[in-house]
Formats: sequence, structure tokens, C-alpha cells
Amino acid sequence: MLSRREFLKLSGAGTLALFAATNGKFLQRVVAQIPGGTLDPLSVPKYMTPLLIPPAMPKAAKIRLRRKDIDYYVIAMRQFEQQILPAGMPATTVWGYGPRVAQKGPKIFNAPSLTIEARHKTEVRIMWINELVDAKGKYLPHLLPVDPTLHWANPSGGTAGRDTRPTFTSTPGPYTGPVPIVSHVHGAVGVGDESDGHAEAWYLPAARNIPRGYARQGTWYEHFRKKALKEHLAVWLPGSATSMYPNENRASTIWYHDHTLGMTRVNVYAGPAGFYIVRGGPAGDEAVTDSRSGAQAVLPGPAPKERDPFPPNKTYYEIPIAIQDRAFNNDGSLFYPNTREFFDGYIGPCIPETDISPIWNPEFFGNMIMVNGNTWPFQTVEKRRYRLRFLDGCQARFLILDFSNIPGVEVWQIGNEGGFLSAPVNLSADHGNRLLMSPAERADVIVDFTNVEPGNYVLGNVGPDEPFGGGEPGMDFDLADPATTGQIMEFRVIPAAAPDPTTPPQFLQLPAIEPLPAETMTRPLALMEMMSMVHDGPAEAMLGNVDEMGMPMHQMWSDPITENPMVGDTEVWEFYNFTADAHPMHVHEVVFEVVNREGLVLDAGEPVQPVQLSGIVRPPEAWESGFKDTVTAYPGEVTRIRAKFDKPGTFVWHCHIVEHEDNEMMRPYRIGPADPNAPGDGM
Repeated sequence: MLSRREFLKLSGAGTLALFAATNGKFLQRVVAQIPGGTLDPLSVPKYMTPLLIPPAMPKAAKIRLRRKDIDYYVIAMRQFEQQILPAGMPATTVWGYGPRVAQKGPKIFNAPSLTIEARHKTEVRIMWINELVDAKGKYLPHLLPVDPTLHWANPSGGTAGRDTRPTFTSTPGPYTGPVPIVSHVHGAVGVGDESDGHAEAWYLPAARNIPRGYARQGTWYEHFRKKALKEHLAVWLPGSATSMYPNENRASTIWYHDHTLGMTRVNVYAGPAGFYIVRGGPAGDEAVTDSRSGAQAVLPGPAPKERDPFPPNKTYYEIPIAIQDRAFNNDGSLFYPNTREFFDGYIGPCIPETDISPIWNPEFFGNMIMVNGNTWPFQTVEKRRYRLRFLDGCQARFLILDFSNIPGVEVWQIGNEGGFLSAPVNLSADHGNRLLMSPAERADVIVDFTNVEPGNYVLGNVGPDEPFGGGEPGMDFDLADPATTGQIMEFRVIPAAAPDPTTPPQFLQLPAIEPLPAETMTRPLALMEMMSMVHDGPAEAMLGNVDEMGMPMHQMWSDPITENPMVGDTEVWEFYNFTADAHPMHVHEVVFEVVNREGLVLDAGEPVQPVQLSGIVRPPEAWESGFKDTVTAYPGEVTRIRAKFDKPGTFVWHCHIVEHEDNEMMRPYRIGPADPNAPGDGM
């Protein structure tokens, strides 16, 4: 069996051509596991279910606080049944967010959840409630296998043992106690650390049967509770946390999801996630002009609004689309691996005899595609332009959306995570009608069906069913299974109901982007994978630094903070990727510019140590202009970003392959001086 280190050596090129050796044993091993649960994906009918367009989340109230108008939401996470598979097949038990209190609008719990509609610099206050309890108020155990051997929330460890990697005298089974949650708005800018969804600020439901001795909150919860009360007059009730979002973002597509230490992969896989759209401001839709006339441009719309009825009584031309991969069992239940054997055949021994966790898998690839909460749905579209806000919500899967099976379509990307690009990018003419997305990335896209003949067309996916390392589909890696994960959804094109009033994308003059100041410091950071001491496979993924001698030095989540920009500083962070995979790197609290990428000097496909730069520098991709919050760091390269750090507090940076994030590929960082009242750097 090839180790990943040996596999990297086979590739020779080491960077974009990393996965050219597609017949390697490692790739065969991963592909062999794609079937997943007991439900055969080939038995699931496609394009039977209309695409669900998430309604807007209804507010609980509008409140006035310190002379400011604030949108107030009360949002709970609950367990419920949802028809994810086509009608006639079993329903699926999932978790999702929904309005606990609402003035008007649909009171719907769904996975993915309703869209929070926000305005630039209009504050939003959200009470997030953990309602993972049954009808009698008793806690519900997790739907999926939770590995208790990781560095994780560990409520059963009590106050002394929470947020640690526990020790065992024998290999344990999955944790089955009450579920901790904490909600993170991914991409929120200017948010205080008490509202960021820190991984150790989790909390259990206010259930009536929490076992004696369990920690009910994470290490940072009490500190942030006091801070929220002092700064925002927010009272945190048992089983909840209240967060404040200033919405300092440029108009953009952000999203929210769970972020609990060592449990993000299973919590999010269970369902809780949703879109959060920031509109307006100097870089909003109103600032886009038509280059032919200088007048305000017309973008496709409308999108769902808060008080729209559900099901809707109007046609939406702006649609959020969350793409996720899942696997199911014959009874409709979600499948997620409950043993390391699923990943690479390793059957033990595990912890404590070895360094292999018994349940955690280094990556997971579902064998079915779910879009907005349904497997392989369809959307009826007119022969006109639509605005589609895509989210790659997969666990580890990089998507390459392929529109080439839709003759006559034109696809233009106008925005990413940080808002509008500097100029529209013609994906049809310049990029083969394809859109590359890493986990957690978003793309604001105009899809023009004007010249498409009426009929049914499949949106494809030519990304891999395995870890991604860059390169060309079909040349450097095998395509996703064309019968299953190679298909995303179906568009059913019909004649336009009326003339299209929107501005052709090539004439869109997008709002000017003010560049960040010059950096005051450059930080060389390392992305690493730690191989097992006893098994030819990975034990955990890690982050760290590149020291003054050019050597990568790994660090654990609980090690002291080493990234500590001062308030107002602008820094360049360099992600040196020493692993065999591309990693979507996410930095909380800020948006950043992608500066460039540069190859590393390789020896037999592996970066030499001390590290050396090749001198071959690549500029950002056209769709990476403007600002982002997640960037793909390719293997055998250094990826550079520039960010300005304005809000003091303790935040995190991590890989957004959630299996990596959950097992040490996440680190805390601090902006400004340490808070003497804070619990500590990582503990």
C-alpha cells in the first residue's frame, strides 16, 4: 500500500499535476469506498424533485439598542424528518436551524436552513438555541458516530476534561451523550470574538437529563457570555448564546454553520447550515452600472424576501444553491463512517495501543449529490438570465461545475466570498464553461439561458471523487462518477415569460475595489499531514510555522498562539503546503486579497527541506480578484494572502476540509494584546 508521501513522489511534478498517477493504489482505495451506505446511489431516481429555494429567515423583532436599529432573530437547531430522497423513498432524520420566534413569514426548519437577509452595516443580533431534545425535554444523542479520541469538546470530561484529547485504557466506542453546538457565520467581518462561534464556546441543550458531572459549556463560553453582556447587553440563557453581527462586509454571499471543536464534520453533515446574504452599501447591487450608459445596471432578481409566502407565489431569478455530498442507508438515514477501516482498510489496533483514532476518517466523499436539501433536483428556468449563488458545502469534495452539456449557455462569475469581483469573468469563453470550487467557497454567477433551446439539461461535475491536488479533469485525475457524483442537478429550459430586463454581464461595471495597505509583516505558515508511526496512512492533519531555517514546525490546537497581529496591522500570510492535497484555507474575522502562488523546489516530487522557492510565481486566478475568506492552497506551492486585522480578540484559522479541521488542522490566532480574563491560548 502506498503512503501519501510515496504517492507524492510518484507524481514528479508535485503541484498541479500531483494526481497524474491516477492508477496509484491510494486513489484506488479512495474510489473503492465511494459506495458508502447500504443505499445504492444508482437506485435513487434523479430529477424527480423540484429545487427547494430557501425562504428568507423571519425576524423575531426589530429592536433599538444604544440608538441603533437592530434586526433580531431567535433561531433554534432541532432534529426533524426531511424528504431528501425522492418522494416514495424513506425520509431522513436531520438537524437544521429554524425560527424559534417569528413575526411573519414561514416558520420552517430545513437542511439547509432559511436564508438570513442582512443589510450592510445594519447590525443583526441572533439568539442561537440548542434544541436537540425530544418531546419530553431529554437530550437527543448524535445521529452520527462521534470519535471521542480526538481533541474535541468532550462534555463527558467535565469542567477539567472538556476541550481536551482524553486518554483511554482501551479503544472506546462513539460518544452518545448530549450534543454540543456553537454557530459560526462564515465570512462575517468585524464581528467580536464573543460572536464568532469559537470552537470552545459550545453549549449543550438545556435538557432535563444531562448526566451528572458533564460540562454544559465549553472553556470559552463563560468568558464570552460576560463579554456579550457587557458590550451588547446580551443575556445568554442556558442552552443558548446570543451573537452580534455588524455586517461590515461588502455586499456578499456568506453562510452559517456549526463549529464545535472536533465535531464540525459530523454536526454539519447532520444538516445545520444556511446562507447569509449581505446586501446594499457602497459595493452593493445598487452600485453596479451599465458600461454602455453609466446608468444603474439591472441584475437578475428577485430573491426570496422575508414575508414571501411559502410555497412562493412568484418566480425567483436569484437563487442560492448549496451543493453537498451525502450517502444514505436503505432506511433513508444518513450514512457516515463509523470506523477507520472505511477509509483505508485499517482494522486496528487503535488508540490507546497506536496513534490511529478508531472512528475518524481523514476525508469523506459521499456517493450522492444533494442540492438545497434534495438529491439531484431539477429547476425550471426561462430563456433568460439568472443569478445563482453557489456554495460548495461538501465535507472534502472539490467541485468543478461543468455547464458544457448545456449548448448555448453563457456563464459569467461576478462575485466570490468577499463580494463583487473587479470585473466579470466569462467562464464560458475563457474557462471551458467550468467553475472550480473548494469546500466553503462561494461563487456569485450569472447564467444566461437566452440562447439555450427548450429542453432538459444536466449541470455536471468533473471534479474528482477523491482528494484534489489541481490539474486538468480526465488528464491529471479521474472524473467524478458520471452516473452519480458527476451529476449535480437538472435545468429545464422553457420559453421566457417576458422580455429579460437585465443587463448583459459583459456590460456590468462592478464597484471599485479599494486595495489593502502594504503589509507590515509576512508570516510563513505550514500545512502538514502527520503520518502514523504504526500504519502506512495519516494520523492527523496539522498546521504550523516555517522557522527561520526554512523548516516546517507543526503545532497543536492547544499550543500557545504564534499568530498575533496588532489591531490595524496588514499582514501577508504564506501557506506552505507540504501535503499531497489541496487545502481550502479559511481565516475567521477577515477577508483577504489573494496575492500570488509560487512553486516550491521539489526532490522526487517532495518539497525539499529547508524549503526553497522555485521563483515561478503565478498571479491569482481571475475569479479570485477582490476579497475572499477561503483560498485553495495547492500542494508543492506557497499561497500568499494579504489581510488587514481590525477587531481585537481571539479567532481561528483552519483548513475547511472538515475532517482535517476536526483533527488538529485548526489553530487559534489573536488580534491585539491578550485579554487577561480570557481562558488561554488554545485550551
